[in-house]
Amino acid sequence: MATMIHRQGNQVDLDAATAAAHRVVTIHERLAAFLRCGQTLAQIDTFVAEQLRDLKCKSCFQHYKLPKLPPYPSFACLSPNDCIVHGTAGMTTEPMKPGDILSIDIGVTYQGWIGDAAWTYVFKETDDVKTRLMNCGKECLKRGVKELRPGNTFREWAEAVQNHAERECGFHLTRGLCGHGIGRKLHLPPNIPNTVEECSHFMPRIQPGLLIAVEPMISVGTPHKREQPNHWPIWTADGSLAVHYEHDVYVDESGPIVLTEKLHELPDIVDA
Repeated sequence: MATMIHRQGNQVDLDAATAAAHRVVTIHERLAAFLRCGQTLAQIDTFVAEQLRDLKCKSCFQHYKLPKLPPYPSFACLSPNDCIVHGTAGMTTEPMKPGDILSIDIGVTYQGWIGDAAWTYVFKETDDVKTRLMNCGKECLKRGVKELRPGNTFREWAEAVQNHAERECGFHLTRGLCGHGIGRKLHLPPNIPNTVEECSHFMPRIQPGLLIAVEPMISVGTPHKREQPNHWPIWTADGSLAVHYEHDVYVDESGPIVLTEKLHELPDIVDA
């Protein structure tokens, strides 16, 4: 029987939300075994589409619409190197080569519920900067999630993430991009900033029953992003490398439950 949790006037079907999140994890696991140098973003997106069909779910990204942007054209967000988020399958025809990094954001709809999580991979070989950048992203998630407990606000999340990324690692969280609530829709309140300065002084306390997607986006050289009018991808303003890591988290009375925890078992290096 589904576990029904009261959430601010709505009912969160925790079993269904977990099932959606687990499908996201499964696709990432299959991707980690599939990814090879020489593949194009279009080929990788086609593979994602095949896995969605196999798992009897749909992309919640494809055809997604935001103001001033065309419907999103791809099954997954595929963001290579200096692309922070929202990279599309057609943004480049260049094949992936050794040393490239690729952030892959998978969003599914399953039994009416959303799963949404991103992970970053490097092809074939890495170096010190890329390794530290990826480790930083994963550690930001771990430290930030610990603060997602009833009674805290999202300021505690942001403090933990920002302290590690910027003060300890010397990297930069991208301003103007944040996490969000999920449920039967991809984007729901609340917005979840990754930096303290982007947090409101009037943030409400975290309450049990919250279902959210939290996602630090971190670059080597700048906190600023670059966009083109009427285009989806968002790049680092200085062309430096970026990573994107995202978990689905449910908050119950005892604290956070990471529905996509198994992503931490994925390899950093693919086609090794």
